[in-house]
Amino acid sequence: MREHDFPAQGRRTRGRRRFDDDEPQFLRHGRRPEPVVADPDDAPDPDTGERWSSWDDAVHGPEPHPAWVVTELAAKDTDLGVLKTGKEADVHLVRRAVPGTDRSCLLAAKRYRDADHRLFHRDAGYLEGRRVRRSRENRAMAGRTAFGRQLIAGQWAAAEFTALARLWEIGAAHGRIAVPYPVQLRGTELMLEFLGDPDEGTAAPRLAQLRPDAAGLRDLWEQLVDALVVLARAGYAHGDLSPYNLLVHHDRLVMIDLPQVVDVVGNPQGPEFLARDVRVVATWFAARGLPADVADPTTLTEDLLHEAGIR
Repeated sequence: MREHDFPAQGRRTRGRRRFDDDEPQFLRHGRRPEPVVADPDDAPDPDTGERWSSWDDAVHGPEPHPAWVVTELAAKDTDLGVLKTGKEADVHLVRRAVPGTDRSCLLAAKRYRDADHRLFHRDAGYLEGRRVRRSRENRAMAGRTAFGRQLIAGQWAAAEFTALARLWEIGAAHGRIAVPYPVQLRGTELMLEFLGDPDEGTAAPRLAQLRPDAAGLRDLWEQLVDALVVLARAGYAHGDLSPYNLLVHHDRLVMIDLPQVVDVVGNPQGPEFLARDVRVVATWFAARGLPADVADPTTLTEDLLHEAGIR
């Protein structure tokens, strides 16, 4: 077992799981990642737009849950609008609050597209080394049937939840990587800690939006290298890293959008994904003025492959 392997957390997990065992839990127990069946209680209140909290029947994030997470079953969720739209999922801002009290929190609800919509771009390469155990499911995924697309959508949500849970635990213990806390997983909806201004509901800026000074640029680069080393030691690469899926919240670099996390060892294309991650972010930092000998993608890639035990 690697240094940063952690058991899965949450009410529905059983036993220990490795960070590289990214098959969705519901598949391993013989259940398919079909959309959650509609429930009358899921319908929003016609006057307030509120829904009952879905905490009760979701898979929960790592314990102990942060104090700010509202876990009361009397809580209600209010959709405040779209934070981000994408090819694979939309992210909504949700307020979860207990009526009549001051208990509330803001969540980012990431809702993956259903089987009738476009799924993850170039997903075949990412799915290498990530296979379910039953041949029917593998054939359906390979053929991109409607059922197979549902399986893939479920894999993205479950893989992102699993990766965020492991990385959040590592960050809490060692402080070298920051990710949003994964609050819960329910079907293909992933609810995450909202990072931004809670009063205005404004999300933290993406790295791509910023123009830091020389000192700030160097500090952000060092934070990024620390985070990539943590991933590599766990045997992983982000898989789609860019300045657009790195947030800066209170001067801390935060990694987001991890459904395509790649097993560097198990995926034949793993080293290529890692090298591309490094090349993309190093190019951005170099273009902003970080010295070339610091933002050297070749050297950093070799170092990370060594950390992953490949070279």
